[in-house]
Amino acid sequence: MANNQEKLFSEFQAPTTEEWLAKIEVDLKGADFNKKMVWRTNEGFNVQPFYRREDNENLKAVNSLPGEFPFVRGNKKDNNLWYVRQNISVECPKAANEKALDILNKGVDSIGFDFAGEKVSKEFIADLLNGILPQYVELNFTTCQCKAVELAKILVEYFKENNYPLAELKGSINFDPINKILLKGKDKSAVIAEAKPLIEALAELPGYKCINVNSATLNNCGAYIYQELGYALAWGAEYLQQLVDMGIDVDKAAHRIKFNMGVSDNYFMEIAKFRAARMLWAQIVKQFEPKCDCACKMHVCAITSEYNQTVFDSYVNLLRSQTEAMSASIANVDSIVVTPFDTPYEQPTEFAERIARNQQLLLKEEAHFDKLVDVAGGSYTIEHLTDAIAQEGWKLFLAVENEGGFLAESLKGNIQNAVNASNKKRHEDTAKRKEFILGTNQFPNFTEVSEGKKPINATCTCGCEVAEGEIAKLCTARMASDFENLRLATEAAAKQPVAFMLTIGNLAMRQARAQFSCNFLAAAGYKVIDNLGFKTVEEGVDAALAAGADIVVICSSDDEYAEYAIPAYQYLNGRAMYVVAGAPACSEDLKAAGIENFINVKSNQLGTLKEYNAKLGI
Repeated sequence: MANNQEKLFSEFQAPTTEEWLAKIEVDLKGADFNKKMVWRTNEGFNVQPFYRREDNENLKAVNSLPGEFPFVRGNKKDNNLWYVRQNISVECPKAANEKALDILNKGVDSIGFDFAGEKVSKEFIADLLNGILPQYVELNFTTCQCKAVELAKILVEYFKENNYPLAELKGSINFDPINKILLKGKDKSAVIAEAKPLIEALAELPGYKCINVNSATLNNCGAYIYQELGYALAWGAEYLQQLVDMGIDVDKAAHRIKFNMGVSDNYFMEIAKFRAARMLWAQIVKQFEPKCDCACKMHVCAITSEYNQTVFDSYVNLLRSQTEAMSASIANVDSIVVTPFDTPYEQPTEFAERIARNQQLLLKEEAHFDKLVDVAGGSYTIEHLTDAIAQEGWKLFLAVENEGGFLAESLKGNIQNAVNASNKKRHEDTAKRKEFILGTNQFPNFTEVSEGKKPINATCTCGCEVAEGEIAKLCTARMASDFENLRLATEAAAKQPVAFMLTIGNLAMRQARAQFSCNFLAAAGYKVIDNLGFKTVEEGVDAALAAGADIVVICSSDDEYAEYAIPAYQYLNGRAMYVVAGAPACSEDLKAAGIENFINVKSNQLGTLKEYNAKLGI
């Protein structure tokens, strides 16, 4: 083959950043660049509409290699293999064993067993693991914290009795007393002393992690991405310091720590979060002066979020979790749990679990995401986001450290209060549709009914007030819970409210406002009736009343409201609730005529719908 040194596209001159910006300014036609094009994130920094090579010239991590310190590009050098994990809640060990053996033949290579502490015994483990070959499967165990050491001893004994190659076995015991403090509001700090005997009990299982950082809990309670990152780092540093203080060698201690992190549907930001987490954790461990850089590797199990899952239109949960699994896999995590789509309202069915497994298998077998190492590396946007989210996470980490560390802050309730404040803010933003939940506050399924589905573990969003002397605990209310409660209340009413669109005037405006109003009101479970348009307001009102309308929404242009809105209101004469779609310039005149109800893009959707329900006697 001839040696052709010709560079492709050499005849084209690369445009400068200034030229790109100038072109954008022309296309914006006078609109403000920062308002239209720059994304202000919840993490506290701005994201530009495009990035170029020069934007990343000063980023040190860009020049690192996969599998090398600081591991921003992943722990692996030649592939991106990850464990496909499915969790099993164990009541009967033999039934759980049967299920585990079944799913191991369906693409799963990591099992998580969750069982009560009272079940821990030699016989229980023997029944649970019968026929499972642990040298080929990652096994993970969650039980009562005070039973962790006993479980570890039983597992070692079981593996030795069955002549399994101990050095080759991979798995974990989920020991994390701090997570209990956050969720239960109870001081479990004394249990941390069990960490040393736990590590000692697992001495013959070098591939087993046992000190866990369950920051997925924060994700499921509404924490912003930078909060999960910063708090996870402080959480891990707390355990590492405690272990070193107990006299455990830093290399051994670091090797036993595992991070179980959540994944939200903020696609690019989540990819950046995991990359930043590895980089920062490596820097933290490095300060303890380990003998080998391999101790600085962060081992992560990514769990798709429950926070953004919904009861209504639950198949949309598949779209969310698929995006989340893609983020995690592209970010080179070690294992992934896809939360089944029906988790908010039932014990996941066999169908839902099968779909959850297949979501990962598609990423491997169809998209080949397991073949390439750090496919996101070198992307100007991803590299910038990695650096930006790392800076925000590091600031939070340092703030926690300056206040005495993660345990001290948890016992004071400061971690819980901060995350609860974020949860409350996100619920408020959801109510105003600043945060969209597809199928809930945006584009709901107009005809769907619950069919007996009820939210599991629905809780308040008041910040979980606690009595004096108690520790604050995390609020676990999902983002959609307020809308779900509203819709369920409507569904339980004696009559389903009917909202009728009185469309009149300008064709484009009436259609746009009718569509907006239908989506707005259907989120409460109302029956919405759209129309092609009416020649007169009298014709529209008569049609609405004939349809049994409880709410009549006039949909027209701003200019035409001055002509149509008051006559329609007067002709309706209180026979149904009257709503104007929009915020016309003549609003004050309309209010002076007695019109009270307006809906538009700035409305508090949840508050408005609650008010309407109250007026309708629901």
